[in-house]
Amino acid sequence: MDERTALRMLAADLPDAGDDAAVVDGLVVTTDMLHEETDFPDGTTRYTAGWRAVGASLSDVAAMGATATCAVAVYAAPELDAADLTAFLDGARDVCDAVSAKYVGGDLDTHQEFTTATTAIGRTDDPVLRSGARPGDYLCVTGELGRSAAAVRLFESGDTERANDLFQFTPRVAAGVALRDFATSMMDSSDGLARSVHQLAEASDCGFELDWDTLPVHDAVSEVAADDADRRELSTYFGEDFELVVTIPEDELDAARDAVDVPLTVVGSVTDGSAVVADGEAVPDRGYTHGGD
Repeated sequence: MDERTALRMLAADLPDAGDDAAVVDGLVVTTDMLHEETDFPDGTTRYTAGWRAVGASLSDVAAMGATATCAVAVYAAPELDAADLTAFLDGARDVCDAVSAKYVGGDLDTHQEFTTATTAIGRTDDPVLRSGARPGDYLCVTGELGRSAAAVRLFESGDTERANDLFQFTPRVAAGVALRDFATSMMDSSDGLARSVHQLAEASDCGFELDWDTLPVHDAVSEVAADDADRRELSTYFGEDFELVVTIPEDELDAARDAVDVPLTVVGSVTDGSAVVADGEAVPDRGYTHGGD
């Protein structure tokens, strides 16, 4: 059973789950677990691990259109090395500072594999869910896609300094708050653009038409991709970019762009039905999923 199947199984008993974070009486709560083998390529510094792990949870807060309040983390490793632990905490604090949140502690343990579990807290009285997209809305993304995929290729090639830099993304908390007044649905792209769009389609009971030519792809992707097909694979299906995927009514687009402090690119539109297509062909529901393809 993969992560998505497990979540569907549990959904009936967990009515507050299903979006990027749970929202209860204005309190936004989300948690993530990352492991060295599956989430941190060889060469990832503990500073980057702290930044990225806490950043992943802060990105879920951003996807709800919430302000970020604080974060905590569990840190577990085969041994508690002082330099590694300090570097992890520095990364965790710095990513919190980048979004005006506070890192307030956590828990320590030993474990056979470096593992971290992070929780972020935010607040909003008007969360943006995945379920509000309407036919005719524009489909937009913040920033650029493929950053993490390019980083993994650079880790593999030994360019760890640049790879670590690319792995240290800024969670789109400010953009999420700004888009709250315009968005009909929103989530982050941690599972990849294609899978994110399929998840929005399922939650909103709609379809999508994508325009491959409009995708905002990070320059580093072209440097590491073997060809155009590989470039699309890295930017569309790899995931872990932590950008916002958002639907916005056509007449609100200009105002939404003016409100955010990052590029907001139209990459498609919401359609009737349930199909997700691009250039007349079905877009596979493929991306990053724990325990699956």
